[in-house]
Amino acid sequence: MADQVPGQAPGTPAPLRLHALAYSLGVTAAVTAAARLGLADAIGEEPVAAGSLAAAVGADEEALVQLLRALVCHGVFRQAEDGGYAHTEMSRLLRTDAPASRRAMALLAGAPFAWNIWSRLDEAVRTGDSVFAGLYGKPLFAHLHEDEPELGALFDQAMAKSGETTAAAVVAALDLAGTNTVADIGGGRGTLLRALLESRPGLNGVLFDLERVVADADPELREGGLADRCRVVAGDCHVDVPVKADMYLLKGVVHMWNDATAVAALRTLARNVAAGARVVLVEQVLDATGTPEIATVMNLLMLVSQGGRERTADEFRALLERAGLEFRGITATGSVVHLIEAVVPGAV
Repeated sequence: MADQVPGQAPGTPAPLRLHALAYSLGVTAAVTAAARLGLADAIGEEPVAAGSLAAAVGADEEALVQLLRALVCHGVFRQAEDGGYAHTEMSRLLRTDAPASRRAMALLAGAPFAWNIWSRLDEAVRTGDSVFAGLYGKPLFAHLHEDEPELGALFDQAMAKSGETTAAAVVAALDLAGTNTVADIGGGRGTLLRALLESRPGLNGVLFDLERVVADADPELREGGLADRCRVVAGDCHVDVPVKADMYLLKGVVHMWNDATAVAALRTLARNVAAGARVVLVEQVLDATGTPEIATVMNLLMLVSQGGRERTADEFRALLERAGLEFRGITATGSVVHLIEAVVPGAV
């Protein structure tokens, strides 16, 4: 039986399957263009004719129809019986007012730096490292926040939205029995920590991240209703983790690092926290994911952008054990991420 590519009709000849894959960069461009043009915001609850839509977004009508045909083919918008264009579940996610909007993610996927680093993927595979610093003179996050602050803000927005979609699943799956304080290491603005504190009135929290990151922490954690149960601490987990807690969460952090960097950071954590403390990584697990077509591409994105990687269950176990932690198991959350748990032993 011929290998079947997701999204392609059964029986499609191999040359056409390969052609579709090779030119799938056009799908990225189409989705990003839709986000930049604001097509989703220009369509309400009723279908909109191509001419009216072109006028609303300032586009050439014929060219817009070309774009819409490609998007409709992939389920982003649909063409109504009257010829107008209407929303689908996916196109609504490109609206700026959608509760679970993915517009920021779509804009990032087609940002100029993304095209540049993807074009060097073969180089990253040869060296086993990111190509970003070689192109831009500094690592990804430093470049975004120092040289392209608008893109940096967009990245933070995209990560916050992504965190919102998995936060409820993580909160529901996380066993907090006997836990008084949770430290969210590399917790960004505190999306996950806020969800945890709101769900457990007796729980205390610590948000720990770089100074420039926690400066924009969720106001609810800094001076709002949760501030009496939350501390916001600036620091670098590669250097020190001066935070006392029963559980240390690292969500979407370890996949940004190669094994050597990850082991070093986890060893630093283990040296600085109490024996018996739980360490929980919140990450995709390559051999347990229900969406391998996403996870495997994200695996390559981590490589080319930051030199990092997604990992299998056995690779996570080995990573934690190399860092001197006792692996305890992996828990599904019902979302794209799993909980990979370990414990700090009595002596590290």
